Amino acid sequence: MACQIKCTPYFKLIINLNRIVLKNTTSTVIYNGHLGTEATHTKSKSIIVTDAPPDNNGKGEAFSPTDLTATSLACCMLTVMGIVADRHQINIAGAKSDVLKVMDDNPRRISEIYVDMIMPEIAYSSKEKKLLENTARACPVAKSIHPEIKIHLTFYWGEEKVILSSH
Repeated sequence: MACQIKCTPYFKLIINLNRIVLKNTTSTVIYNGHLGTEATHTKSKSIIVTDAPPDNNGKGEAFSPTDLTATSLACCMLTVMGIVADRHQINIAGAKSDVLKVMDDNPRRISEIYVDMIMPEIAYSSKEKKLLENTARACPVAKSIHPEIKIHLTFYWGEEKVILSSH
């Protein structure tokens, strides 16, 4: 027998005899053995495969979970920049990020993330640049990363280089 408990507008819990089952989930992740997982996005059914990196007993044949953390930071920055750019009619199509993740060993964790934000060769105003830089720094993933992890964000506006760091 199961009963439902309404917790928040975003999800509900169904209590079965053996465990609590989350409904309206973001994703389902399955361990496939050999240090690999397959994550399926609930709504779109898109799939992300992970593998442990070679320096942690894996083969490095796919993103590692920590690679996804660092990559998610850049994806989030570009996404919120896109939202703000659309709102202000600023063209950022073609903007790209290069991401470098640095690991510590004791304990094993991400210690630093470098994000190079390469903007299209467009004559952005100083106001537009500042708006996009501030938007990137305030993205939800950046706000969710532990303060001990150093984030090094560098914007490349053509020949101009702007270094922004947080944490």
